[in-house]
Amino acid sequence: MILPDKHIWLSSSFLGVGATLLELLESGRTVSGLWAASRQQGEVRTFDRFTLALDMLYALGLVKFDQDGLLVRAER
Repeated sequence: MILPDKHIWLSSSFLGVGATLLELLESGRTVSGLWAASRQQGEVRTFDRFTLALDMLYALGLVKFDQDGLLVRAER
């Protein structure tokens, strides 16, 4: 479910959900604010998928928390 294959569409994989979350993170947001914005997206669907995709993004170093406690994109 992390990566798409011939049975799992990109939008249904955690990689696709993570891409949706990164699009919504153009500016800093709280985790609950990001959930409120992303729950209306068809790819995210459930809080479990949201948290697992967000965990994946954090583990890959693509998102981080700033000094104010807001979730932001990590700069590379």
